[in-house]
Amino acid sequence: SVSRRLHTVLEKLLEGVAFQAPDIPERTIVIDAAYVDGRLSAIAGNDDLSRYIL
Repeated sequence: SVSRRLHTVLEKLLEGVAFQAPDIPERTIVIDAAYVDGRLSAIAGNDDLSRYIL
């Protein structure tokens, strides 16, 4: 389903931030295009991208 695929993409995108969040002081975290490209490059390198298309 679309929501499951979206959840997978968001989980991949935010896994580092979510894992570190309890240990870092309160601050603003900026998610920009470079961050997204870096975090999702493994998904983008996958030959079968159809499962991530919303």
